[in-house]
Amino acid sequence: MDKLKRVLSGQDTDDQGRLAEVIDATSLGWGTRVKGFIACFAIGCLFSVLGSCLIWIPGKGLMLFAAFYTLGNIASIGSTLFLMGPMKQLKRMFEPTRLIATVVMLLCLVLTLCSAFWWAKKGLVLIFCILQFFALAW
Repeated sequence: MDKLKRVLSGQDTDDQGRLAEVIDATSLGWGTRVKGFIACFAIGCLFSVLGSCLIWIPGKGLMLFAAFYTLGNIASIGSTLFLMGPMKQLKRMFEPTRLIATVVMLLCLVLTLCSAFWWAKKGLVLIFCILQFFALAW
């Protein structure tokens, strides 16, 4: 219907590329965005709490904690993608005022998993998880 309006009003210049058409066709409504945000944020919180509970399991508890806590933080960050959209989220994350926090956060996500699965250093896992929390709050 919008295309018909543009054609009838003389504004259809075919400057709009395929990518713009796909973006227009797949954009979510505000209600869907809020539901996606709530669902993804709830999953992120659940994973973080579950990871904190699993730390007490002997043997594999540290690896489970690191994996679930990191996945919880990724899901929490991903929840804001529903509200802002992916490109706007990435642009805002890498603004000069947020660049240090973003780099620290992403680096700590990777280092948490490395210290749990490859290096098996419990102290480093806890340090990187704490740094993840502070970088996310920053």
